[in-house]
Amino acid sequence: MPTTTRTLPFERPGVLEPPPAYAELRRTEPVARVTTPDGTQAWLVTSYDAVAAVLAEPRFGVAPLGEADPGNDTLFQDGDAHARLRRLVSAVFTPRHVESMRTRIEALAADHVAAMAAAGPPADLVDALAAPLSITTISELLGIPAEERAHLRRWADTALTVDMSVPTGELDAAAMQQAWESLSGYAAELVATRRSDPGDDLMSALIGVHDAQDGRLSGDELTAMVTTLVSAGYLSTCNVMSVAVIHLVGTGRLASLAGAPEQLDATVEEVLRHQSGVTGEVLPRWAHEDVDLGETRIAAGEMVLARLEAANRDPDRFPDPDRFVPERPNPHLAFGRGPHHCLGAALARTEIRAALHALAVRLPGLRLRDRVEDIPWIHGFVDSGPAALHVTW
Repeated sequence: MPTTTRTLPFERPGVLEPPPAYAELRRTEPVARVTTPDGTQAWLVTSYDAVAAVLAEPRFGVAPLGEADPGNDTLFQDGDAHARLRRLVSAVFTPRHVESMRTRIEALAADHVAAMAAAGPPADLVDALAAPLSITTISELLGIPAEERAHLRRWADTALTVDMSVPTGELDAAAMQQAWESLSGYAAELVATRRSDPGDDLMSALIGVHDAQDGRLSGDELTAMVTTLVSAGYLSTCNVMSVAVIHLVGTGRLASLAGAPEQLDATVEEVLRHQSGVTGEVLPRWAHEDVDLGETRIAAGEMVLARLEAANRDPDRFPDPDRFVPERPNPHLAFGRGPHHCLGAALARTEIRAALHALAVRLPGLRLRDRVEDIPWIHGFVDSGPAALHVTW
């Protein structure tokens, strides 16, 4: 039985290391009472099996009990409304569609690394590779013209990230709101443009998809889909690429990936396992009815925080979990599980793989210019990652 209520957030030894409290709770209380920073009572879930159960269980929703928004046009809703949207989007945004983009993404990665190498060291890997590869991939996927991508990146950076070096009271909330409105407004214009002038892109395909049962995506749903793809597809993948380089340079594994495709694929999976939670966590869940999670009864209406970072370091599933071992079996939960499993998982894997391969081929001697603890970090509302990653070779 719970003996105390802990208060979040837990302290970390370093930005890339999980809080030691996760390991303690996995051993003693894998479903534990906690208090969130705003004072809300919640259940913190830290074992692999319990986290996987929460993510797969439809009785745990992404919306609080009784607070479903009937005007919600995004995938962040529950039940039939979510299932309908997911079916319509999945009809065109398929692994096969992503696979058809692989050659282009690999060429983009190689071009960015070549330009970085030609400019000479040092370089900011975020600005030279991770961010442009990510924003270009998403833009080409959606049919966004090249001349408009800088605006897209600026809006996303401003709307969705928080510079932790700035005191909270000095954060420009007005600028963040304006950036989000600009991003949403642009998304609406893109939808309108593609309706009248369709092209060979995902947005045009989404506009055209129709199902006898599910109908079509509305204009608001399409607009929400663009903003979701940009925010999740750009920022999250950019952050993963940057942190992946930190891991690989630190373990001396980058150069070996140049001619070993299977090793490269396994390395991508281990990177994803290691940094889940460092660069993003799943949204809270709420019990929509009483649910037994192991030996703990979660009452209807209660908040549940299923921590991917803790689950992916569970020694019962990953022996010696803090070691970076690409060769291990790797059923990680980085992209979630169940009804809200990330639709962009295949695209993210393709981009990360392309970036790491390009670096291994062209710059195998890459190394960090600064100590890991001195790397500036951006913490966002949905994701986190290096603000800049200075490298040399």
